[in-house]
Amino acid sequence: MTAGKQVLAVLLMAAAACAQGPNTDIHYKLGPDSLEQEGVPKGKIKGPFTLPSQAYPGTQHTYWVYVPAQYDPAVAASLMIFNDGQAFMAPEGDARAQNVMDNLIYRREIPVMIGVFINPGRRPDQPEPSLHDWGDRNTNRPTEYNSLDDKYARVIVDELLPALYKEYNISRDPEQHGIGGASSGAIAAFTVAWERPEHFHKVLSIVGSFVNLRGGHVYPEIVRKSEKKPIRIFMQDGRNDNRGMRRNGEYDQTRDWFYQNVRLMRALTEKGYEVNYVWGIGRHGQKQGGAILPEMVRWLWRDQAVSTDVKDMVERSFREPAQK
Repeated sequence: MTAGKQVLAVLLMAAAACAQGPNTDIHYKLGPDSLEQEGVPKGKIKGPFTLPSQAYPGTQHTYWVYVPAQYDPAVAASLMIFNDGQAFMAPEGDARAQNVMDNLIYRREIPVMIGVFINPGRRPDQPEPSLHDWGDRNTNRPTEYNSLDDKYARVIVDELLPALYKEYNISRDPEQHGIGGASSGAIAAFTVAWERPEHFHKVLSIVGSFVNLRGGHVYPEIVRKSEKKPIRIFMQDGRNDNRGMRRNGEYDQTRDWFYQNVRLMRALTEKGYEVNYVWGIGRHGQKQGGAILPEMVRWLWRDQAVSTDVKDMVERSFREPAQK
């Protein structure tokens, strides 16, 4: 081993040891854009709905649909899908995506969009994932989310989208479609866009599991050798996120979450993808990702049509102080 590699190994092991220290996630708090605001029209969450799966026979997916107050059936809406839906829509959770969409749509910082919160697949006899148990041991989540194949993309594109199109006027333009998630749900979101870029161009990744759970650590190599795809991605991770230290004290680079997120970011950047990223100090969780979710969504949809009407701004400036 060269001196440079020895130094790198020591630094990586030190970083891994830091992950066992104090909980750095306490530094991240939700801001106003993630909380209910007086005077902001609230969208409705409809569901739960059940979607039988052909891609994974014998399983079904539960999902909920967020319909913003501004939705007009005569006008095609954008679409944002969140994997591990139970975590992203939980009123007491770290993300509270429905509040984010309420606030940003109201201020016309993002287009009017239908939001979908979809849970991992499960057999009818298995429990629904919850905010505190995401279903890695008792649902189809590990297989669906961590496998580098097109099966979960088939769930989203071939099974979920047709059901949504029947009920709502949603744009068919992939530039209007986003998908995101946290941990394994994040790599699953990337895989959907990677496998079906004709349907999804926007990806939101929070502490993405681009590691060797089922081969996800090879994505940087896949990106570099593949033709560039029309994908825009915002990545978030923490420097103390599962740094690959096994119980026997050995360091496994392929299971180092932060290291593998950085590798993928670099591969995408070198290939010319639209990439934004934030590296914090947190561990494996949604605290930082939830805190910056509004900014992640703004950036993903930054070139979409928004209001430039001065009258709108003046009316709000007079109306909002009276609400305090």
